Amino acid sequence: MDIRKTLKGLYALWFREFRVFTREKSRVFSSVALPLFWYFIFGSGVGSMTTNVADYQHFIFPGFLAMTIIFTGLFAGAYIVWDKKIDFLKEVLITPLSRTTVFFGKAMGSMTDALIQSYFLLLVGVLFLGVPFTASSIILSMVMLFVFATGLISLGLIIGSFMTSPEGYGLISSFVIYPIFLLSGALYPLDNLPGWMQILTRLDPATYAVDGLRAVILGKSTMAYLPNLMIVLGFDVAMMFVGTWAFKRMKL
Repeated sequence: MDIRKTLKGLYALWFREFRVFTREKSRVFSSVALPLFWYFIFGSGVGSMTTNVADYQHFIFPGFLAMTIIFTGLFAGAYIVWDKKIDFLKEVLITPLSRTTVFFGKAMGSMTDALIQSYFLLLVGVLFLGVPFTASSIILSMVMLFVFATGLISLGLIIGSFMTSPEGYGLISSFVIYPIFLLSGALYPLDNLPGWMQILTRLDPATYAVDGLRAVILGKSTMAYLPNLMIVLGFDVAMMFVGTWAFKRMKL
């Protein structure tokens, strides 16, 4: 298949995912409102046990940027399950498009959804929450969120490619979402954790996304921005490789 048909196929798949997203107003609202709700609940509740609530709210804000990506990225796999149930994927695969093209088209559409939501939350932080952003930290944060979204959405699509029911996907995705978020250090520092838990946090790709965001937004992090970004990029490459393999083996 020539490159022009591949690009048209990618665009068609991307546009379909984007239109589904924009038509579901409740999904758009909840995906932004939920992280903000958690942010204020944790920021005010847990922050009240610290000497400065504002400092704690600023500390957890990078984690809630990552949370938007985590939830949106992993829920992207649910649409693969539904597409299999309504035979949409069968119709797509009748065309000359390869399964690799289908994977990247679905990933691009879901990435657009996730980035719109996370960038909107970033804008809220800049304009209304008093988070100490600079022009460079905004750009570097957008880059980190883009890179992180690539891997998380690929992971969601991988899980969805193996599932046959929305109910089963919901159970599995919840089992994956909460450990990824809670082990990332989004809500607490990782310095004084027990040894076994520190091992788990180092295996969590969200740890490096959150740490990288804190590096550029707050200037407080375990590692510098660039090493964090490189680790998340490595996670992306692995997930895209496994994702294309999983789509080739996917049963419809």
